[in-house]
Amino acid sequence: DVLPSPEGPVPSVSITEIRQYLRAQGIPFHDGYSCLHTPSLFTDGREDQPPPPAASAPYTLFIDKMTGSFLCTATLAEGTWQDFQANVELRHRGVPPPRSEEPEEDVRRAREDARCIWDRALPLWELLDEEETNKTKAMFGISLVTDATLKRFRVRYLRTSKSLVFPWFSPRNATLKGLKLLRVEKKGDAMAYVEETLPRFDSYHNLFGLPLIGRRDTELVLTGWELDALALHQATGVASLALPRGATCLPPALLPYLEQFKRITLWLGEDLRSWEAAKLFARKLSLKRCSLVRPGDLQPRPLEALNQGLNLTKILRAALPASHKSIVSFRQLREEVFGELVNTEQVAGIKWARFPELNKLLKGHRRGELTIFTGPTGSGKTTFISEYALDLCMQGVCTLWGSFEINNVRLAKIMLTQFATRRLQDQLELYDEWADRFEDLPLYFMTFHGQQSIKTVIDTMQHAVYMYDITHVVVDNLQFMMGHEHLSVDR
Repeated sequence: DVLPSPEGPVPSVSITEIRQYLRAQGIPFHDGYSCLHTPSLFTDGREDQPPPPAASAPYTLFIDKMTGSFLCTATLAEGTWQDFQANVELRHRGVPPPRSEEPEEDVRRAREDARCIWDRALPLWELLDEEETNKTKAMFGISLVTDATLKRFRVRYLRTSKSLVFPWFSPRNATLKGLKLLRVEKKGDAMAYVEETLPRFDSYHNLFGLPLIGRRDTELVLTGWELDALALHQATGVASLALPRGATCLPPALLPYLEQFKRITLWLGEDLRSWEAAKLFARKLSLKRCSLVRPGDLQPRPLEALNQGLNLTKILRAALPASHKSIVSFRQLREEVFGELVNTEQVAGIKWARFPELNKLLKGHRRGELTIFTGPTGSGKTTFISEYALDLCMQGVCTLWGSFEINNVRLAKIMLTQFATRRLQDQLELYDEWADRFEDLPLYFMTFHGQQSIKTVIDTMQHAVYMYDITHVVVDNLQFMMGHEHLSVDR
């Protein structure tokens, strides 16, 4: 995914400007947690009918406070702040709002594929015999999850690929928009879960369990995995949803659906990465309504807690409020310090899979740290750093590349070759297979080239951090970005 080019950067808009514009246009609104809520421009009935008075219209349009992009949950119309302004202008001229557009070709195809798979998949309790059902449930570690829970969340099983199938239904009209397949693979002695989504990850914005949420629900638990949402709901009866990419990111497009909740508990997983992600997501969701379940031996992920016979309601009650006061005592930090001592390996950061020597030196990749690589021209800095970043990206570290020296096509070619670990120019028939796998990595490129103003670059980075939860930024190289005339000043 390429972020907007410097010729047409995302025009930033402040919350103050958004409020001023809405007041000037006479559009009523109220402040939500992450969004402003307004009546929708897109929900008018027939064109010959006058629109309902704004005061009585339901507030189904949500405007993101950070970016100004909007979503109407009634019609699923969405767009940028500029699109919103254009629609307001059209309305003043009496032009009806555009009908929601047809989905793009590849999204449409993905939906058709999803529909075929969904029709072939069977509800788990309808397999041939009890033995097959029990065996399948044991394979996924969900022997304690009841048929009633699986039925409620409409989970199915695809025999041909031995995968669980989690549906994604449109919140508007319950049509199937896509699905996620989950299978188990043996890696050495350990079992690993492998996920695949239709449509592909960047278009897959499912909050699994959303159709089961009632309008009056005000408390929610957000999990990082569909099976956790099943376990949580079964054990506690609390409304629970699973994020589409677990602890990797919380796409801003999902924030409008989370506005109705006064209290959100984030219980994403059992490792420190999940804990870091939970703190990051709580900022997006508004700290004052969020609580976090701290990972630990007595607070593993929800499915594991169910399997161990732990009291999930008790764990939820012990969740920590996300908003910290400005001054704390050691007593309040005591548990966190203990957690860091218990998990020294995890605290050291995410290890490189391909560079054991580097792990000895740097221990791992940690947020908030700056690493500088230096060396003469042609010594292999870019080649090494692209391999180093790719290694982390393959482990789910959301990465943003700013390559000011070589263009993105060449950089992507280097990285794809490193990813495939083969010379693709000699095996072009394998290109599509590797390109598809490469496309699923949480990897983004800035489209700058040559010297840039620092402000533009920083703005683009901030936008990327909010939109894609970037945790690793690579700048190659500083000299090119700054331009040579800046070398004398303290930069």
